[in-house]
Amino acid sequence: MKRRTFVHIGAATLGALPLQGFSTLDLTAPAKPQWIIDLIKLNDQDFQTPLAAQVFDKTHKAYGAIKDGDKIPNVQSTGHFIAKAAIALASPESRAYQSADLLFKVSLAAQYLLQAQHADGTIDLLSTNFHSPPDTAFSVEKLAPAYGFLKASQTKGVEPVLNNLKTFLQRAGESLIVGGIHTPNHRWVVSAALVKLNELWPDPRYIKRVEQWLLEHIDLDPDGQYTEKSTGGYTPLVNRVLITIAKGLNKPEIFDAVRKNLNMTMYYVHPNGEVVTEASNRQDKGTIGTLENYYYSYRYLALLDKNGEYAAMCRLIEKTCFSKMVGSLDAYLEDPNLWRELPASKPLPDSYAKAFPHSGVVRIRRGNWDATLLSNNAGFLTFHKGNAVLQALRIAASFFGKGQFQSAEIKREGDAWVMRNKLEGPYYQPYPVDQIDPTGNLDKMPRSNRQKSEVQYLDYTIKVTEIKDGIAVDFDLSGTDGVPVSLEFIFRPSGELYYVEAHFAKRNAYELTGDDATYTQGKDIIHFGPGQIEHEAVQLRGALPPMDAPTVYVTGFTPFKHRITLT
Repeated sequence: MKRRTFVHIGAATLGALPLQGFSTLDLTAPAKPQWIIDLIKLNDQDFQTPLAAQVFDKTHKAYGAIKDGDKIPNVQSTGHFIAKAAIALASPESRAYQSADLLFKVSLAAQYLLQAQHADGTIDLLSTNFHSPPDTAFSVEKLAPAYGFLKASQTKGVEPVLNNLKTFLQRAGESLIVGGIHTPNHRWVVSAALVKLNELWPDPRYIKRVEQWLLEHIDLDPDGQYTEKSTGGYTPLVNRVLITIAKGLNKPEIFDAVRKNLNMTMYYVHPNGEVVTEASNRQDKGTIGTLENYYYSYRYLALLDKNGEYAAMCRLIEKTCFSKMVGSLDAYLEDPNLWRELPASKPLPDSYAKAFPHSGVVRIRRGNWDATLLSNNAGFLTFHKGNAVLQALRIAASFFGKGQFQSAEIKREGDAWVMRNKLEGPYYQPYPVDQIDPTGNLDKMPRSNRQKSEVQYLDYTIKVTEIKDGIAVDFDLSGTDGVPVSLEFIFRPSGELYYVEAHFAKRNAYELTGDDATYTQGKDIIHFGPGQIEHEAVQLRGALPPMDAPTVYVTGFTPFKHRITLT
C-alpha cells in the first residue's frame, strides 16, 4: 500500500476571515466587480434551458420538477434550477431580478422537492443511488445558498418558497446527521452541507457529525493528491468544501491540505489550460478536463495568502474557461471578500520534468508542449502541443490473450524515464495422479497445481527521453520471437492527419509507413514517426478495443525494437 499523509485536524482558531452571513447578504450593493456581473449575465442564460424542461402539467406526479436530458424529472435538475434562479432573483444586474413569473416557477420546483424527498430526509439519484445521504448533501450544498439568496432578494411573495426550502433543508439535515457515504469525497461534501445548514439554523448535532468525519483525517498523499485522484471532477470539489469546513469550524489547518493540492495541480496543467485527467480513479478518467472548478480555491487562498502563483492560476482560468465558472457563482456571491483585486501574478511553472510517484504520474513540460507518463495505465503516454493532442500511446502484442502493455511503475534511469513489464505464457501438464478428482470436476483441480512446460516470455521495456522540441520513445519487446505487435497513436477527434494511409478495413484506423506524419489542430502541429507496417493485424487478440478516435498504427513482430519521436 502506498503511504499517505494524513492531515491532522486540530482546534486552532481561524483568525480574521470575514464571512458574509445569510442574515446580512445583500446583492444590491453597486460595488460588484465586472467579472461577477458578467457571470450573473451568463447565469441568466444558463437557467433558460432547465426552465424549458419544467413540468407544468398539474396532473403529472412530478408537477413543478425539471427534467434532465433523458426526460426524467429529478431532484438534482430541479435543485440546480432553483439555485440559478435564486441568484437571478437576488441580483439587480439580472434580467429576472425580483421577477414574479420566475418566483412562481421556483415555488413549483420547491414543492416538487418536498414531494420527492423521502420521509428520512434523503433523496434519490435516479441513475444509481436511492435514499442517498451523499446525494442529499450535494443538493443541500446548492440549496442552502439558494435559500439565502431568495431571502435576501426581498421578492414579493417569497415567504412560502422559503418555508418549503427550509422544510426540505432541515429534513435533509436530519438524514446527514446519521447517514452514510460511498466514496472518500462524500465525507467532506456531507460535512460542508452540515456546516452550511449550521450557518442557517445552528444545531450542535450538525457540528458533532462533522467532527466525527474529520476524525478520519484528510486523505492526502505525499504528492498532494486525494485518494480519488479525480483532477477533472472531485478534486476541485474537495478543495472547495474543505474551505467551507475550515471557515465554518475555525480550523485553518485544513487549508494546508488545499494548498498542497493546489501546488501539485499547477504541474498538471497542459499548455492550453486543460488539466491532466488520465490518472483519475473516477468518471473523469481520460476526459477533457478544464480548470473552472479550481477557481474558487485558487482565488480564496490567493487573497488569504497573497499568493502570486495562485493569482496567476486564477487569471489562466479566466482566460481559458471563464464561461464555465458560472457553475460556482453562488460561492462567489456568498462571500464578497472574493471580489477584492487579486495580488500580482507570479510566473507559473512551465518548464519541468517532475515525478508524482504516489499518483503514478510523470509530467514533462517545456513551454508549449508537454508529455504525461502514466503507470498502471494502458494509455501510458499522452502528448500535448497547444491544442493538438495525442490522447494516448498504447502498445500490445498477441501474446496468449494478455499482451496489452502497462507498467506498474516509472523509474528514472539516467536521462530516461523507463517502464517495464514481463509476461509469461505457459502450457500445463497432466494433473498429478494422486490429486485427480474422481468426478473430473476441474474446479477441484486448480491449474496452479499443474506443472508448467513450454513456457514463453515477453519482456517490454519502454524508455522516454527528451529531445529538441519533444520526446523520443524507444520500444524493446523481446523474448518469444515472431509475436505480432501493434503500436497505437490515438489522437483527439476533430484534428487533421497528414502523411498516413487509411487501413484497408478498419474505421478510424491509419497506417504510418513513412518517416514522418503530422496531426494538426488549428495552428498547432504534432510531428510523429517514423513508421513501419510489417502486418495489418492492427487490433490484436487480447488487446483493448480501439478507441473512438483517429488512430495511427505501427506494426511489427518480436523482437521489436523501434524508436518514435513526438515533436
